[in-house]
Amino acid sequence: MGVNAATSRASLPGARRVVVKIGSSSLTGPDGHLDLDALRALVDVLAERVAAGGQVVLVTSGAISAGIGPLGLTHRPRDLATMQAAAMIGQSQLVARYTEAFAVHGLRVGQVLLTAEDTVRRWRYRNAQRSLERLLALGVVPVVNENDAVTTDELKFGDNDRLAALVSHLVRADALVLLTDVDGLHDAPPSRPGARRIPHVSRLDEVAGVEVTARGSSVGTGGMVTKLESVRIATGAGVPAVLTAAPQARAALAGDDVGTFFAATGRRTSARRLWIAHAARSRGRLHLDDGAARAVLGGRASLLPAGVTRVEGAFDAGDTVELVAPGGAVVARGLVAFDSRELPGLLGRSTYDLRAERGEGYDREVVHRDDLVLEHR
Repeated sequence: MGVNAATSRASLPGARRVVVKIGSSSLTGPDGHLDLDALRALVDVLAERVAAGGQVVLVTSGAISAGIGPLGLTHRPRDLATMQAAAMIGQSQLVARYTEAFAVHGLRVGQVLLTAEDTVRRWRYRNAQRSLERLLALGVVPVVNENDAVTTDELKFGDNDRLAALVSHLVRADALVLLTDVDGLHDAPPSRPGARRIPHVSRLDEVAGVEVTARGSSVGTGGMVTKLESVRIATGAGVPAVLTAAPQARAALAGDDVGTFFAATGRRTSARRLWIAHAARSRGRLHLDDGAARAVLGGRASLLPAGVTRVEGAFDAGDTVELVAPGGAVVARGLVAFDSRELPGLLGRSTYDLRAERGEGYDREVVHRDDLVLEHR
């Protein structure tokens, strides 16, 4: 954890660098238009934080929602082409409104648009990391969103909640604040009479039995399930998180008892390992024999061709693949050193034989241990 990392609610005011994510439902009025009052209220809070010496990265949803009204639509579109059209209209409006609102406080914003592909390829991930760090060093507030206008994967990065968790690690944030339309995690759906807010969670397995929904609002995509997955990524990488309602943003950053505080459960890990574990999309599967599965689970061995029994999917060298034990369980993820066309001819062979038969380079590991991350179990 960083020296300014928030270890409790009380330490949130001293967290130097904070990632704040706000969802579409908190920025959009019932008519589908962008709620400028809500946007300005959030900017006022974030500007106060910067004025006090902190750094803020804002991950914002709302581009598609901001385009619904101007396009004359009555609801959030479901087909890709119309979603992209709404995003093209809405993204420009969204960033313009943020620019105006932050300018009132003498602050500049820098738009950072990411796609899933930016996390699939390692060099693009690192480039995003450098760009964000430079913006912060220049005193700019990065405004991050998924590039909905061009993405071709049905606009599903995973959700901006997940994006926010990855960004929080990317910039080595001291805390992640998720702003939504409910004040934290409850012991039952908040609409149910008697549901009570859970103020503090030390480990996510404490709330494993809590009933949550995967469905978001009519203008958002992420329900509580995606928010808890975001929390799992962040806290597992050493970044504590707060989940609360958007109007409580100021109170949350002040360390007041609002929403739910999730304590960090893991240590800061390398960006490379977090990227393999959570950000990169798996392109295929390698099925292992018993010996290879045991070696991988031991955490100290690379995967060799002799331990692979079957290949699934189409992938290139450098892509992320899942490693599957004989029983069918995914035990790890890693960066594969061969493409899917070449690998089947190497299966079950020793590296010694492969080098003797095919030459230097064919004796390398299929997945090197430094490029391998065990699945969360």
